Amino acid sequence: MNTRQHRNIPEELRERLRSARRVFVLTGAGVSAESGVPTFRGGGHTAVWKGMPFEVISSASMVRSNLPEVWEWFDYRRGRIGECRPNPAHETIARWQERFESFTLATQNVDGLHAAAGSRGVLELHGNAWRARCLKCGNREDMREKQRDVRPPLCAECGTQMRPDVVLFGEMLPERVWISAAERAAHCDLCFVVGTSAIVYPAAGLPYAAAEAGAFLVEVNPEPTPLSEMCDVTLRGAAGEILPLLDD
Repeated sequence: MNTRQHRNIPEELRERLRSARRVFVLTGAGVSAESGVPTFRGGGHTAVWKGMPFEVISSASMVRSNLPEVWEWFDYRRGRIGECRPNPAHETIARWQERFESFTLATQNVDGLHAAAGSRGVLELHGNAWRARCLKCGNREDMREKQRDVRPPLCAECGTQMRPDVVLFGEMLPERVWISAAERAAHCDLCFVVGTSAIVYPAAGLPYAAAEAGAFLVEVNPEPTPLSEMCDVTLRGAAGEILPLLDD
């Protein structure tokens, strides 16, 4: 493992960037936090909304038992997210889609900031807080186009109540998105893991799949993670400071 300060980018990594054909990037909450997006996690089941822990208000069971409360919570979250803008990490990653022959971006974030920065075809592993999904027909709609005074919102296709289109506690990742991410990770030759603790599965397994297939593995994170020891290069620091240096 090669751990360097971010102002000293290893030449081996620069060479890999020049020669890479298939690049896979996984981003986590750390990237969004640099834009001011709250994590809403206090640890130890800290109450974050009307006395309820994050793991409760953001759970599948709450959708079944109190959908209006879930929507109130997500309206609040979107209000906070809506104040945030993409940072240099988002912008650099968006430029990379034109730089490499094959480029895949998978994110654990639900804030839509990658798309706002210009990234296309983002694999949103945990969904998107700006979308709603019909409980009956599965139709998806942009919440920015829905009436805010109707909660839960109603599906334009069938009139059924809708839920936030995000992966909640107790739910599986969307199958097609996950399969696509797993296939791309297993066939990349350069893999970046950016701003993620690498402890939330199954997404945390993607870098391991890339490494097992022979990819050069790069971690960008302020602190060590369970993944750090197996990375070929680890760059310590903020993604918004480090990633633009890799465009040189």
